[in-house]
Amino acid sequence: MDMSLANLRKDYTLHGLSETDVDADPLKQFQVWFNAALAANVVEPNAMILATATKEGRPSARTVLLKGLDEKGFVFYTNYESRKGQELTENPRATVVFLWKEIQRQVRIEGQIEKCSAEESDTYFHSRPLGSQLGACFSHQSEVISSRELLEARLEELRNEIADGEVARPLYWGGYRLRPLLIEFWQGQPNRLHDRLRYRLEDGGWVIERLAP
Repeated sequence: MDMSLANLRKDYTLHGLSETDVDADPLKQFQVWFNAALAANVVEPNAMILATATKEGRPSARTVLLKGLDEKGFVFYTNYESRKGQELTENPRATVVFLWKEIQRQVRIEGQIEKCSAEESDTYFHSRPLGSQLGACFSHQSEVISSRELLEARLEELRNEIADGEVARPLYWGGYRLRPLLIEFWQGQPNRLHDRLRYRLEDGGWVIERLAP
């Protein structure tokens, strides 16, 4: 490995993060930061790393897209039979991480996972482009396949079958909501003395704590 990796450094100087400046509700504070990421033209600000684990504790992680945020939590959609779906069935706990490097910020969220209602999943599914809807209907996510050509041929076949009809959402595809128990806001600071504020749910309320960098 190129040892110059050890010399890759960046100083962080854009913002500070003070307890007096944040909202008492971490979901509202997240929205403030998310809006700042949008304003800064961060590429795909809703991209988040989703970490799951089997019931034995074997972890895995991948990037998914945040597709909803409300007072109950963070919503994303996927195939329930995929690896992450199987792991969330066995172990309904997860962590997501947003990294907005353009504004030197990171948000980490830990919590409990629940499935979205069928109505919520239907509404989002039918808002997607037709190709995305069709892809969800035949792609057995995470399974081994013989070639990409197989996928493209199946997509074209389904396009011809559907014509102008509506695509039904597969029952194995839908939404999950991460209900947060802990949310940490990280702001880069000079000399690696980064600001870290953690919201921790305790007795139905949020406790704000500063963590060492």
